[in-house]
Amino acid sequence: MENLFFCTRWGSEHLSWTEFAKRVADAGYDGIESSLPTDERTLQAMTAALQNENLKFIGVHWDTVTPDFNQHRKEMSARLQALIELKPLFITAHTGKDHFNFEQNLELLLLAQELSLAGGVTIVHETHRGKFSFAAHTTRDFLEKLPWLNLTLDISHWYAVAESYLQDQASAVEIALSRTTHIHARVGFTQGPQVNDPRRPEWQEALQHHLTCWDKVVCMQKERGTEIFTFTSEFGPFPYLSTVTDPTAAFAQQWDINNYMKDLLKSRYYAE
Repeated sequence: MENLFFCTRWGSEHLSWTEFAKRVADAGYDGIESSLPTDERTLQAMTAALQNENLKFIGVHWDTVTPDFNQHRKEMSARLQALIELKPLFITAHTGKDHFNFEQNLELLLLAQELSLAGGVTIVHETHRGKFSFAAHTTRDFLEKLPWLNLTLDISHWYAVAESYLQDQASAVEIALSRTTHIHARVGFTQGPQVNDPRRPEWQEALQHHLTCWDKVVCMQKERGTEIFTFTSEFGPFPYLSTVTDPTAAFAQQWDINNYMKDLLKSRYYAE
C-alpha cells in the first residue's frame, strides 16, 4: 500500500501559492489539502503552483456555516460542485451542523453522495466539532444508516468533546476506524483538540492514543488491498497554537510540528 502525505494550506495563507507549493514540495510532501480559493486569480495561481511542483490536491469544504437549513443546503451544494469541477483526488467535507436534527444532516450527506457520484469525485466526511460528526456515539448512527459513508478521521475532536480517550465507547470508535479513508494527523487531548507540541513528554500519552487508532486504520486498509492511503498533517495556527501569539513565530512552529508529524508517519508506515 502506498501512503501519501499532504500539507494543509491552513495557517499558510499569507504565502503566495508559488512560494507555498515550493516549500511543500521541498519538505517532501506529496500534495496539498486546501479549500477552494475565493477568486479566479487565486484559483489560477493555486492550479499553476500545484502543476509546477507536481503536487496532488485534496479539496476541503468547510465554509458552509449558515444556520438556516435550506440556505445551508443550497450553499453546500454550490461549493461542493465548484470543488468537484477541479477534479481533486477527493474532497474532505465538514458536513452539516451539530444543531441540525438527524434527518437534516442525513439529507446533507445524501446530497453530497449524489454530487459525488454525478461528478466522479469521492467525498468523505470529517469527524469535527460542530458538524454532524461531532461525537463518536452520534456519528455511529449515521455510519450504521449509510453503508457507503466514509470518514476523514480527526479523532482529536472526539477526545475533546467526550473529555476522554473514548475507552468507554470502543465499539463506536471501531466502526469509525473501519470507515476511515483519510487521516488528519493532529493530536488532541481530553480538554482540547490540539496539544501545543506532540514532541513534548507531557503529551506522549495523547500521541499514543492517536497512533493506536491510526495503526488500526492503516492495518484495515492494507488488509482490504487498498492501493493508496492518505494523511494530512493538520496542526493549526493560533488559537490552536495557543501558547504562541506572534504570527511569525506561530507560523514557524506550526510548520515545524506538521513536518515532524509527516516524518513520524512516513517512518512508521514506510513498509506498509
